[in-house]
Amino acid sequence: MNISIVFDSGYGHTEKLAQSVARGVEEVAGAQAPLVPLAAGSVDWAAIAASDAIIFGSPTYNGTISARFKQFMEDSTRQAWIPQAWRNKVAAGFTNSGALHGDKLNSLVTLALFAAQHGMLWTGVDLFPGKSGDELNRIGGWLGAMAQSDDAPAEITPGASDLATAAYLGKRVAEVAAQFARGRA
Repeated sequence: MNISIVFDSGYGHTEKLAQSVARGVEEVAGAQAPLVPLAAGSVDWAAIAASDAIIFGSPTYNGTISARFKQFMEDSTRQAWIPQAWRNKVAAGFTNSGALHGDKLNSLVTLALFAAQHGMLWTGVDLFPGKSGDELNRIGGWLGAMAQSDDAPAEITPGASDLATAAYLGKRVAEVAAQFARGRA
Protein backbone atom coordinates (compact mmCIF):
# COMPACT_ATOMS: atom_id res chain seq x y z
CA MET A 1 0.00 0.00 0.00
CA ASN A 2 1.42 3.38 -1.04
CA ILE A 3 0.48 6.57 0.74
CA SER A 4 2.01 9.60 -0.94
CA ILE A 5 2.93 12.53 1.27
CA VAL A 6 2.81 15.67 -0.87
CA PHE A 7 4.25 18.64 1.00
CA ASP A 8 5.90 22.01 0.80
CA SER A 9 8.44 23.22 3.32
CA GLY A 10 10.04 26.63 3.33
CA TYR A 11 12.52 26.20 6.17
CA GLY A 12 12.58 22.45 6.85
CA HIS A 13 10.03 22.36 9.69
CA THR A 14 7.15 21.05 7.58
CA GLU A 15 9.50 18.55 5.95
CA LYS A 16 10.36 17.27 9.42
CA LEU A 17 6.62 16.80 10.02
CA ALA A 18 6.29 14.99 6.67
CA GLN A 19 9.03 12.59 7.75
CA SER A 20 7.12 11.91 10.99
CA VAL A 21 3.90 11.32 9.05
CA ALA A 22 5.84 8.82 6.89
CA ARG A 23 7.15 7.01 9.97
CA GLY A 24 3.58 6.67 11.21
CA VAL A 25 2.39 5.31 7.85
CA GLU A 26 5.19 2.75 7.85
CA GLU A 27 4.13 1.43 11.27
CA VAL A 28 1.28 -0.31 9.43
CA ALA A 29 2.32 -3.61 7.85
CA GLY A 30 2.82 -3.35 4.11
CA ALA A 31 2.47 0.44 3.99
CA GLN A 32 5.02 2.66 2.26
CA ALA A 33 5.11 6.44 2.36
CA PRO A 34 6.92 8.05 -0.57
CA LEU A 35 7.64 11.71 0.12
CA VAL A 36 6.78 14.18 -2.64
CA PRO A 37 8.54 17.46 -1.80
CA LEU A 38 7.14 20.24 -3.97
CA ALA A 39 10.38 22.20 -3.63
CA ALA A 40 12.06 19.48 -5.73
CA GLY A 41 10.34 20.89 -8.81
CA SER A 42 8.66 18.29 -10.99
CA VAL A 43 5.74 16.23 -9.68
CA ASP A 44 5.23 12.59 -10.66
CA TRP A 45 1.46 12.81 -11.17
CA ALA A 46 1.17 9.15 -12.18
CA ALA A 47 2.84 7.97 -8.95
CA ILE A 48 0.50 10.12 -6.87
CA ALA A 49 -2.52 8.80 -8.80
CA ALA A 50 -1.36 5.23 -8.15
CA SER A 51 -1.34 5.87 -4.38
CA ASP A 52 -3.93 4.34 -2.09
CA ALA A 53 -4.05 7.56 -0.07
CA ILE A 54 -2.55 11.04 -0.22
CA ILE A 55 -1.55 13.17 2.74
CA PHE A 56 -1.06 16.87 2.03
CA GLY A 57 1.21 19.14 4.06
CA SER A 58 1.98 22.83 3.91
CA PRO A 59 3.38 25.46 6.20
CA THR A 60 0.91 28.12 7.25
CA TYR A 61 2.08 31.49 6.00
CA ASN A 62 -0.08 34.55 6.63
CA GLY A 63 -2.97 32.34 7.70
CA THR A 64 -3.03 30.03 4.69
CA ILE A 65 -1.03 27.49 2.68
CA SER A 66 2.20 28.36 0.91
CA ALA A 67 2.24 29.76 -2.61
CA ARG A 68 4.09 26.67 -3.87
CA PHE A 69 1.37 24.38 -2.49
CA LYS A 70 -1.29 26.60 -4.06
CA GLN A 71 0.51 26.22 -7.39
CA PHE A 72 0.43 22.44 -6.96
CA MET A 73 -3.31 22.68 -6.36
CA GLU A 74 -3.80 24.69 -9.53
CA ASP A 75 -1.56 22.35 -11.54
CA SER A 76 -3.60 19.37 -10.35
CA THR A 77 -6.63 20.49 -12.37
CA ARG A 78 -5.50 18.94 -15.66
CA GLN A 79 -3.43 16.17 -14.09
CA ALA A 80 -5.86 14.84 -11.47
CA TRP A 81 -9.16 16.73 -11.21
CA ILE A 82 -10.40 16.46 -14.81
CA PRO A 83 -9.63 12.70 -15.05
CA GLN A 84 -10.81 12.21 -11.41
CA ALA A 85 -7.53 10.40 -10.68
CA TRP A 86 -7.83 10.87 -6.91
CA ARG A 87 -11.56 10.13 -6.58
CA ASN A 88 -12.39 7.95 -3.53
CA LYS A 89 -8.81 8.01 -2.25
CA VAL A 90 -8.28 8.59 1.46
CA ALA A 91 -6.82 12.04 2.19
CA ALA A 92 -5.51 13.94 5.20
CA GLY A 93 -3.43 16.99 5.97
CA PHE A 94 -0.91 18.61 8.27
CA THR A 95 0.47 22.08 8.78
CA ASN A 96 2.98 24.04 10.80
CA SER A 97 3.40 27.69 11.72
CA GLY A 98 5.58 29.84 13.92
CA ALA A 99 2.71 30.91 16.15
CA LEU A 100 0.93 28.50 18.47
CA HIS A 101 -2.36 29.23 16.71
CA GLY A 102 -1.22 31.03 13.57
CA ASP A 103 -4.57 30.42 11.84
CA LYS A 104 -3.49 26.86 11.02
CA LEU A 105 -7.12 25.76 10.88
CA ASN A 106 -7.57 27.83 7.73
CA SER A 107 -4.72 25.91 6.06
CA LEU A 108 -6.29 22.57 6.98
CA VAL A 109 -9.71 23.74 5.75
CA THR A 110 -8.05 24.73 2.46
CA LEU A 111 -6.44 21.29 2.15
CA ALA A 112 -9.70 19.51 3.06
CA LEU A 113 -11.68 21.52 0.50
CA PHE A 114 -9.04 20.75 -2.11
CA ALA A 115 -9.40 17.04 -1.33
CA ALA A 116 -13.20 17.30 -1.43
CA GLN A 117 -13.07 18.91 -4.86
CA HIS A 118 -11.09 15.89 -6.02
CA GLY A 119 -13.73 13.54 -4.58
CA MET A 120 -11.40 12.31 -1.84
CA LEU A 121 -12.38 11.01 1.61
CA TRP A 122 -10.90 13.16 4.39
CA THR A 123 -9.43 11.62 7.54
CA GLY A 124 -8.87 13.80 10.59
CA VAL A 125 -7.20 13.32 13.95
CA ASP A 126 -9.39 11.33 16.35
CA LEU A 127 -7.56 12.43 19.52
CA PHE A 128 -8.76 14.45 22.46
CA PRO A 129 -6.74 17.64 22.88
CA GLY A 130 -3.61 17.26 24.97
CA LYS A 131 -3.64 18.86 28.39
CA SER A 132 0.07 19.64 28.36
CA GLY A 133 2.81 20.39 25.87
CA ASP A 134 4.02 16.80 26.11
CA GLU A 135 0.79 15.11 25.03
CA LEU A 136 -0.43 14.19 21.55
CA ASN A 137 -2.61 16.81 19.87
CA ARG A 138 -1.39 19.53 22.23
CA ILE A 139 -2.72 22.21 19.87
CA GLY A 140 -6.16 20.59 19.88
CA GLY A 141 -6.97 20.17 16.18
CA TRP A 142 -9.21 17.51 14.66
CA LEU A 143 -9.13 18.33 10.96
CA GLY A 144 -5.48 17.34 10.69
CA ALA A 145 -2.14 17.46 12.48
CA MET A 146 -1.06 20.91 13.63
CA ALA A 147 2.44 21.86 14.74
CA GLN A 148 4.20 24.94 16.00
CA SER A 149 7.85 25.70 15.33
CA ASP A 150 9.91 28.26 17.17
CA ASP A 151 12.15 30.60 15.21
CA ALA A 152 14.93 28.01 15.28
CA PRO A 153 16.39 25.39 12.93
CA ALA A 154 14.31 22.33 12.02
CA GLU A 155 16.76 20.16 13.96
CA ILE A 156 15.35 21.74 17.13
CA THR A 157 11.70 22.42 16.39
CA PRO A 158 8.84 21.40 16.09
CA GLY A 159 8.78 19.53 19.36
CA ALA A 160 8.33 15.85 20.14
CA SER A 161 4.59 16.12 20.83
CA ASP A 162 3.85 17.67 17.45
CA LEU A 163 6.04 15.13 15.66
CA ALA A 164 4.28 12.29 17.49
CA THR A 165 0.89 13.74 16.52
CA ALA A 166 2.03 13.83 12.87
CA ALA A 167 3.15 10.20 13.10
CA TYR A 168 -0.21 9.30 14.66
CA LEU A 169 -1.99 10.92 11.70
CA GLY A 170 0.15 8.93 9.25
CA LYS A 171 -0.63 5.66 11.01
CA ARG A 172 -4.34 6.50 11.17
CA VAL A 173 -4.48 7.23 7.43
CA ALA A 174 -2.68 3.95 6.67
CA GLU A 175 -5.14 2.04 8.86
CA VAL A 176 -8.14 3.70 7.21
CA ALA A 177 -6.72 3.09 3.73
CA ALA A 178 -6.16 -0.56 4.66
CA GLN A 179 -9.81 -0.83 5.72
CA PHE A 180 -10.89 0.47 2.33
CA ALA A 181 -8.52 -1.89 0.54
CA ARG A 182 -9.96 -4.89 2.45
CA GLY A 183 -13.46 -3.72 1.56
CA ARG A 184 -12.63 -3.77 -2.14
CA ALA A 185 -11.04 -7.23 -2.03
